[in-house]
Amino acid sequence: MAKVKFYTDENVSRAVVMGLRRRGVDVLTVAEAGNLGASDEEIFRMARDAERVIFTQDDDFLRLAATASDHRGIVFTAQENTVGEIIRGLMLIHQVLEAEEMVGQVEFL
Repeated sequence: MAKVKFYTDENVSRAVVMGLRRRGVDVLTVAEAGNLGASDEEIFRMARDAERVIFTQDDDFLRLAATASDHRGIVFTAQENTVGEIIRGLMLIHQVLEAEEMVGQVEFL
């Protein structure tokens, strides 16, 4: 079984990405993938094709998830959560769930 790999949209703090990487989590940002400015729909497709769970603070992805179950998973958190809270929540998902268990699922931190 494969570990969860994350794909972060452009609203996610660099501190979150770096904190996850320091803990051994595979994270790809929209900027690193060369997709800055891509539409939410494009990001949704790219994450699915790359077999990555989207981590976002943009509730537009929740609307997309409601109409399509073929995604690799979405983790959403509100803007007011701290970097530490976000990292702890994502680490829990990474440690407890396998990538296959996230398919079509939405998790809230």
